[in-house]
Amino acid sequence: MIGFSSVFPFLPLYVHELGSSLGMDEGILAGLVYSGQAFTMMLASPLWGSLADRYGRKMMVERSMFGGALLLVVMAFVRSAEQLVLLRMLQGLITGTAGAANALVAAVVPRERMGYAMGLLQVAAGAGLAVGPLIGGATADAFGYRAAFYVTGAMLFLGGTVVLFGVKEHFKPPLAPGKAGFGFLTECHSILASPNVSATYAMRFINQLSRMIIIPVLPLLIVNIAVNASKANTLTGLVVGAASAAATLAGLMLGKIGDRIGHRKILIACSIGAGLLFLPQSLVTAPWQLVVLHTLAGAAAGGIVPAISALLASCTRPGQEGAVYGLDNSVGSGARAVAPMLGVTIAALTGVRSVFAATGLVYFCAAAIALWILKPTRG
Repeated sequence: MIGFSSVFPFLPLYVHELGSSLGMDEGILAGLVYSGQAFTMMLASPLWGSLADRYGRKMMVERSMFGGALLLVVMAFVRSAEQLVLLRMLQGLITGTAGAANALVAAVVPRERMGYAMGLLQVAAGAGLAVGPLIGGATADAFGYRAAFYVTGAMLFLGGTVVLFGVKEHFKPPLAPGKAGFGFLTECHSILASPNVSATYAMRFINQLSRMIIIPVLPLLIVNIAVNASKANTLTGLVVGAASAAATLAGLMLGKIGDRIGHRKILIACSIGAGLLFLPQSLVTAPWQLVVLHTLAGAAAGGIVPAISALLASCTRPGQEGAVYGLDNSVGSGARAVAPMLGVTIAALTGVRSVFAATGLVYFCAAAIALWILKPTRG
């Protein structure tokens, strides 16, 4: 996660530096550099998840790590924003570490401890997300954008090596690949027909939409309010990193609490809290205000991620983990495909600050779904 998140904060600025070889609008390209990768991941994730159930989850993690390492290094050599967009789309087809890791954890952890397990997984991911933007932003400011991609590729290769030699998976497929009891589409239909699953996927879509809608415009707001605009990359990394650190700690604690009181309650409370904390971000006039509010909002949103993952495990049957979290990753990727372009459009029509207010309203919609559509369960 350090590797994947190192380049996230400054991608719009990298697009500006590269420029368009076809005369395309830079704002559209800045949105496509996020949306294109998410769209292709949305298409590929269910297939990778189904293959994980048949051939093993560890293999899927390795595929995403080593494939991502190669592609991120190649991104340092692009000569136009269009080339960067194409490589990001290829990255979406090959990677998908989060879904693969979720499936591996869900397959081995007792269901009654799933919230705590997913919280622990978020600690690992959140710690990487907290450190990665700081490393990437500082590297970009000190040595240029291209150097940050070398660091990113090295971190991904290191992560893949750790999984290759450090993770032992005792995988036994329920059926031989040639005698699978469910076809791919039939299995997806079976999962979606399970109680609460569709509503939980809707929560995942809304949560990812809310988290990603501000990414393309966050550096632009920081440039506007920062005293020293030359440190915009570092400040962006600080804002994103602080929110990720807060989400990490909150996810661990709230995941464990959710195992006791129910994850639906956590979803409702965290969605309302995130909505209340995103609204005033549209009014900030100094970077420290944005850091404080965004960190608190990150803590509120941090409880949503493990709660959704735990609910998916409690609503589906064992043996489907790869397909369940492959679909989950696809839903999240669909949101990530829509969100940047939506954020860019809102900013173009009504201003950068209105994107943060819109994010707060989306979180309120998530709370309404959890309250009125998601049925109470033991998880």
